[in-house]
Order: sequence, then C-alpha cells, then structure tokens
Amino acid sequence: MNKKKVYPYWFLLVPLVLYALFFLLPSLLGVFYSFTDWNSRTTDDLQFVALKNYIEIFTSDKEYLSGIGHTLMFTVVSNIVKLIPALFLAVMLQEGLRGKNIYRTLLYLPSILPFVIIGIVFRSVLNYNNGLLNGVLEFLQLGFLKQKWLSDLGMVWKSIVGVDAWRGIGYVMTIFIAGLGAIPKTYYEAAQIDGANFWQRLWYITLPMLSGSIMINLVFGITYGLKVFDIIYVLTNGGPGHATEVMTTYSYQMYANGQYGMSVAFNTILLIITAVVGVFIVRTMSKKEVQQ
Repeated sequence: MNKKKVYPYWFLLVPLVLYALFFLLPSLLGVFYSFTDWNSRTTDDLQFVALKNYIEIFTSDKEYLSGIGHTLMFTVVSNIVKLIPALFLAVMLQEGLRGKNIYRTLLYLPSILPFVIIGIVFRSVLNYNNGLLNGVLEFLQLGFLKQKWLSDLGMVWKSIVGVDAWRGIGYVMTIFIAGLGAIPKTYYEAAQIDGANFWQRLWYITLPMLSGSIMINLVFGITYGLKVFDIIYVLTNGGPGHATEVMTTYSYQMYANGQYGMSVAFNTILLIITAVVGVFIVRTMSKKEVQQ
C-alpha cells in the first residue's frame, strides 16, 4: 500500500488506543462485572451470577424502579422546560434588540458554573427557615407564598427542575443562536413580502431550518438528563425520603455500600437506555432532514 495512503491512519492510532483503553475496555469490564456478585475491594472471589443483579433491580425493590421512573421523568420535563424558552429567547435575541450581546452573555453565564457550586448556593437560597427566597417573600408581604422548596413532596421536583433550567437555558439558547445565524435572511425577507407573520415564519422557516440544532440539544439534553447526579445529590441527596432518587444516586449508594456488581448493573442499564434513545433521536431527525 502507498505510504501516503497509510500515513493518515497513524494519526488515528493514538486516539483509537486511548479510546479503547479509557472508554471501551472499562465499559466492557463493567458489563462483565454486572453479571457477578462483586461486593468487595478485590475481584479475587468473584462469582458469576448471570442476570441476578438485573432481576433484583426490576423485581426486588420498588425504590429501584422509582429511581428509573424519576430519571425518565426528569429527562423529559427538564428538556421541555429548557428547549421551549431557549428557542424563543434565541429568536428574540436574533432580532434587532438593543444590548442583545449583553443579554446573551448574562443568560449564558450560569451554564459555565459547576453543578456543585450551583447546588450549594440554591440549597441555601431555597432553605425554608432562613433562605433568601422565602426572606424576599416575607419582605414583600407575600409570606403566604413561602414553601418548603426542598423538603415538600409537591415542590421538590419543581425546585430541582427550576434550578436546572436556570443553569441550562443559556447553553441551549446558544446552540439555537448558532443555528439561527446559518439561516439565510433572504428566506425571511421573501416570507415578509408574501405577508407571513411572526408565527408563520417561525413555523415554516425557523423550526425546519433548526432541525439540526434541535437534534443536538435533544441528544445533549437527554444524555444529561439520564446521567443527572450532581444537582440532585447536592440539593436533596435523594430526599425527602426517596422522592428524588434517580438511577445515578442509587448507583452511587450501591457503590458506597460495597454492592459493586449491582452498581455496575444500574450503570449498564443507564448506558443502554442512553444509547437507544440517542440513536433513535439521531435517526429520526436525519430522516426528517432527508425528507426536507
């Protein structure tokens, strides 16, 4: 084979080796360990238990199933809460709004903050007794609106989703803004000449042309939602009770308790769900792009 043809493949060798060592090999080992009774710091006395760990997750304890349900619920709700406002903010900021660059920066800033820092800050802000939010409500003579934001079953998920949206909307908006910048202005000019209003331009031009950006946001958002851990762990630690436990917090608890086989089984389920959903979204959006 010609050396010039072989030469580029050498540049791929290092990334492929690193990928195999730090992702592929650990993933395969994780799948293997999920079929064992690994429950100690060493792997000397491992016993193969087949599907026992998976069966236990789905049959022995409703709390495990509720963790899967909470994960899926959070993934769906958090994406809706972020995608729709982010889209309208992006469209508004693409218009001739004065100071739009300042607004973009302010909206994007929360997304660069670490989840742990955000969780600590909002855990203080949402504290029932001396939190800033309830303090402001009291100051405004709106004490009847005070809530136990992180300990009331009816409010805790709303609070978590709200904090997550505060952090993530700016990031989603930025991806939409990048997509909007790639749409030729002549499309909108032609639509205006034909008498199309704002909503018609949004529906027939903006949304179809943003299918790529929507796909990117969905893949990122769903992957994040299925793996969410930091924000929930810091804000509520899975409480009150087990009301906000998700797959990752259960996996962490199993690991902390030495149930490594069960922990890896939970992560394997999470990996499969993430892969299936991601492939489905990409294939669905790709088909729509071809049809357009």
